[in-house]
Amino acid sequence: ESPTEAAERAVSRSGDRWAAVYSSGDYAEFQEALDGEYTGVGLWARRGRDGRIEVTRVRSGSPAAGAGIRRGDGLRSVDGRAVEGLPVTEVVSLLRGDAEDAAAGTPVVLGIGRGDRAWSLTLHRARLSTDPVTVTRPVPGVAVVRVAAFTKGSAEAVRDAVRRAPAGTGVVLDLRGNSGGLVTEAVSTASAFLDGGLVATYDVDGAQRALHAASGGDTARPLVVLVDGGTMSAAEMLTGALQDRGRAVVIGSRTFGKGSVQMPTDLPDGSVAELTVGHYRTPLGHAVDGRGITPDLDAGAGALERAETVLTGLGDPS
Repeated sequence: ESPTEAAERAVSRSGDRWAAVYSSGDYAEFQEALDGEYTGVGLWARRGRDGRIEVTRVRSGSPAAGAGIRRGDGLRSVDGRAVEGLPVTEVVSLLRGDAEDAAAGTPVVLGIGRGDRAWSLTLHRARLSTDPVTVTRPVPGVAVVRVAAFTKGSAEAVRDAVRRAPAGTGVVLDLRGNSGGLVTEAVSTASAFLDGGLVATYDVDGAQRALHAASGGDTARPLVVLVDGGTMSAAEMLTGALQDRGRAVVIGSRTFGKGSVQMPTDLPDGSVAELTVGHYRTPLGHAVDGRGITPDLDAGAGALERAETVLTGLGDPS
């Protein structure tokens, strides 16, 4: 039995729902994505209830965009392998290729469906940035800063967006669907809105530790945080800090509830096991794992409009 197989068996028996074992290539790809860059074709996808894979977003200027793939198209196959019913993570892995064939310029053949049409096309992978932070100004006096993931550089992008927002402009920090990422980036993002102080406490193998914001953040600008059931991990840590510290009004629906800390362990064959070693709490001591964070104002599809109303003072945020 290889070290990887032994680790996978141990993980499956441990009951650790967030533990995982990665091949060296898969783990390198995971770390690469956290660095803010990856090799791929520039499309995002989801698996519907019927098992079919649907394209949810196409990055402008990417190989997928150049080939005419659109949001809503069905992804039927990758290099001849049918993808219906596969987990999205496995589909993404097929699109990016394994460690041997994932270099920029390598080809990948996609089967695409649109309505009654079905066809195949060959794309060539490219080096792309994850573009984790986008800024829009839907109405006067409001800047929406959407953070899709906490990858390297995302905190600086948030700080830059806050600095560029005109005086008197309120900020909506949109963390809906943010599955987390680098804790250091989440803490640094908190520092954009706090003047020092506690962000979270956590334990690692029984030892208590604390994470603190840097001083000098913008503590006066009105701030709303949008969350939903897809807000996870480091994004929940940030939300909990801003909520507990009284810095932001949190709007949306209860967050996912992943408040655990994972640490990587290198295995002899080059694979990597990530195991849960502890859990974190918000500044007021609330546990997040399995519970999530309850927003101050419950809102579904109209969360952004509710946030705009709160920020512009047109409605009563109580």
